[in-house]
Amino acid sequence: MSIVVTGAAGFIGSNIVKALNDRGVTDIIAVDNLTKGEKFLNLVDCEISHFVDKNDFLAQLQDGVFDGEIRAVLHEGACSDTMNHDGKYMMANNYQYTLSLLDYCQDEEIPLLYASSAATYGAGSVFREEREFEGPLNVYGYSKFLFDQVLRRRIKEGLSAQVVGFRYFNVYGPREQHKGRMASVAFHNYNQYRETGKVKLFGSNDGWADGMQSRDFVSVEDVVKVNLYFLDHPEKSGIFNLGSGRAQPFNDVAMSTVNACRRHENKPALTLAEMVEHGILEYIDFPDALKGKYQSFTQGDIGKLRAAGYQSPMLTVEQGVDRYVDWMVRR
Repeated sequence: MSIVVTGAAGFIGSNIVKALNDRGVTDIIAVDNLTKGEKFLNLVDCEISHFVDKNDFLAQLQDGVFDGEIRAVLHEGACSDTMNHDGKYMMANNYQYTLSLLDYCQDEEIPLLYASSAATYGAGSVFREEREFEGPLNVYGYSKFLFDQVLRRRIKEGLSAQVVGFRYFNVYGPREQHKGRMASVAFHNYNQYRETGKVKLFGSNDGWADGMQSRDFVSVEDVVKVNLYFLDHPEKSGIFNLGSGRAQPFNDVAMSTVNACRRHENKPALTLAEMVEHGILEYIDFPDALKGKYQSFTQGDIGKLRAAGYQSPMLTVEQGVDRYVDWMVRR
């Protein structure tokens, strides 16, 4: 039987496909939209059994083409551009499509693991999987939030098969190059340094010192491991934060990126102060357009994830970025 991975040519989806291959699993139906054709590069080193366009897949699913052939669906496909304000498209692509998958998987008793988002928390300061802390600020976050509410109701009514939603925080790592401006801070820091010899970060704002605004940065390696843990435990359902559980400043990402690059240049590591002194790390004025609209701190509470039995340590920014730079240098 096949495993379906939607968004299979995308960032997290392609990493999941590769990890399944590493387990010896190649009977994978890859579902995606390849209008952005260069995304195929994420699958070149992967083994799949079939590729289906995302719209064709839903139609074929509802026509019964895959009845009895699917053992699990890992649904990573979505529009993740938080600056896309086309609500009609966002709700059709992120909410309604996922709802259709849920209905099919419940009817066929197939596990469904799907990508939610930490955007469901909006500007909140508590990042725990409870309704009182949720309040998305854009239609992307709302599309994820609304489906999470559907799952909560379905869990109360009783599920016929596993359903798990992962609230991803700031994910970084290999196979995100196609994301452009939506790629991670580490990706942009790396390219800035390689092109100009320096990295630029936002300066002080709203009580935060230069480069000290902090996020929960989580390696895609850990994201994949958590997905596969739940795939291995079909008795576990629910909505879970998927971050590192720690907040680290943008300075840490920049330092880790630069020092990993310097290692490949056979140069010694530098401290933050030394990078600033040598002009390698430069702070720019915080944009007026973002003042009052910028989230300066996120840190996922992963207590519920730990309680579900996932106990592996999460990579720190220093560990994860070092490995990520090694991957980018090899490309």
